[in-house]
Amino acid sequence: MSEIHDFAGSVSGFYRKTAVDQLLLLAWFVEARQQRPNFDSASIKQCFREVGLDPPDTSVYLPRLAAKKPPQLVKEKGGYRLAGTIRRAMDSKYGGDPVVAAVAKALSDLPGKIPDLAEKDFLTEALSCYRVRAFRAAIIMVWNLTYDHLVQWVFEDANRVQAINVGISTKYPKKGIVVVKPADLDALKESEFIEVARVGKLIDKNTFQILEEKLRRRNMAAHPSRVAISQHSADDMITDLVTNVVLKFS
Repeated sequence: MSEIHDFAGSVSGFYRKTAVDQLLLLAWFVEARQQRPNFDSASIKQCFREVGLDPPDTSVYLPRLAAKKPPQLVKEKGGYRLAGTIRRAMDSKYGGDPVVAAVAKALSDLPGKIPDLAEKDFLTEALSCYRVRAFRAAIIMVWNLTYDHLVQWVFEDANRVQAINVGISTKYPKKGIVVVKPADLDALKESEFIEVARVGKLIDKNTFQILEEKLRRRNMAAHPSRVAISQHSADDMITDLVTNVVLKFS
């Protein structure tokens, strides 16, 4: 399912709206989420197709919306863009905050850098959750992505696996665990895996502290509580883990 299809599904009553309202929403997605400076008739028609709708006659709609008083679109070289008042109103309603766009873009840029299919599934879910402001779920999914990525990174190299076993024998000798494959790590808690990775010198002190703090936040988000999960909390979680773990250990 495409990003624009996810967006359309997140807007209440999108498929019951008029063609004009749908067009303005799709135009906003192009500008705010895809960060394109403008759009033309062909690109808007493609947007309609991607959300499963037959496109209206955009050769009529676009000039008409630009000619309205006040205008809803502005015609410029290369196509059209939303009029300022329309853009600001939609930013406020649908999350056009620059931080939201930056975090969503950071996640959107990841698939090309991540070959693992399971990680791509986690990423898709994290991005979908963040875009519809389901911040608690986004935090959980980004942690899953990060942890899975780190485990896969360890098992790409026999020396890293050996370092993990050194960490286990040093930190938790009574467990009597020797890992050979990723499933063997099921005998360790996530917090213990992070600890043995530090002891085995696979991650430095700063990375360990990031993972430890973000695991506590994931646990807070995952367990029933009255603690509100804000956008700021999700922004920090996503950008820190993506930048300092996922991309660092690639």
